[in-house]
Amino acid sequence: MEELLALAGTLPKIRKGDFIDAKIVSLSRKEVLFDIGWKTHAILISPETKELPTFLPYLKPGQMVPIRVVNIEAKAGFPVVSLQSFFEKGKWEILEEHYKKEEPVEVVVQGSGKGGLFVEVMGIRGVIPKIQLTQEYIRSQDKLYGKKVEVKILEVDKSKNRLVVSQKAAALGITHKKIEETFAKIKEGEVYKARVIGFSDFGIFCEIDGIEGLVHISEISWKKVADPRDYANEGEIIEVMVLQKNAKDYKLTLSLKRLKEDPWQEIEEKYPKDKEVEGEVVRKEAYGFFVRLEPGIEGLIHNSKLTAETDIEVGQKVKAYVERVDKKRRKMSLVPVTTEKPLLYR
Repeated sequence: MEELLALAGTLPKIRKGDFIDAKIVSLSRKEVLFDIGWKTHAILISPETKELPTFLPYLKPGQMVPIRVVNIEAKAGFPVVSLQSFFEKGKWEILEEHYKKEEPVEVVVQGSGKGGLFVEVMGIRGVIPKIQLTQEYIRSQDKLYGKKVEVKILEVDKSKNRLVVSQKAAALGITHKKIEETFAKIKEGEVYKARVIGFSDFGIFCEIDGIEGLVHISEISWKKVADPRDYANEGEIIEVMVLQKNAKDYKLTLSLKRLKEDPWQEIEEKYPKDKEVEGEVVRKEAYGFFVRLEPGIEGLIHNSKLTAETDIEVGQKVKAYVERVDKKRRKMSLVPVTTEKPLLYR
């Protein structure tokens, strides 16, 4: 009796409603036993056992988790506890730990969008960017719909409710250390061979030795680009110049047009004021017509330079005088050739 009383005196004072850290003693898909420093192990409250299958891959014996004491002593004599605080908060901590240790997690693919696949893990929604899929799935994302996929975490931020993962990194065993080493070798201003892995309305996605990069639509060509897909094919190897390295997310800003001569470099010498030129009308805007003189060089015939007799249509060849060239803003003003120069021409 004296030993029992002595033992009772050493037990921690735990009350109903207390939040404490407990050690997992054993677990299965239907129950969990916790060591809370009490005379008997604690059990998980029955309604929450339904959530165990979801979290089972991220729980293990010996792990410390936050619990809330629901009842000091239930009918069977076991304390009953809740893991709700862990389910709400701990899942983010689990993902952050997997991110730091570069350990893969299993997600379920729930759908797709323009930029990639939407996934779910422990009730948290995330995304696999298209460029973070292996080549076999980039072209056929539907093969992954509804399936469990092993991924590595690229970004996890609870405050922004943001989770970005990579199927490619898990499948190919790519580590942060390897990415850092490869990224460090790439130099700004240098030309590299890149593989085209996808497109968007704003550019071409590429990779250089596994490092992601984007050729923005403004860096594809010196002339106006309507559709990036007109300038490359998926899977094609192209030469690009690295304009900028983003060390925060290990991404590259790339350029195609910098590998070609800028047609505006000698614009003032090639197209001096009053020079007569000929070009094709390529588009009409509310304020006038754009005339292409050569690839990358377009001039504007403003509506104010037109007379009632002037008849211009898209696709038509026209002759004009160079009125003004603004090299810095890459703009050129033209005046259509008539029997006489309009009075407005200066």
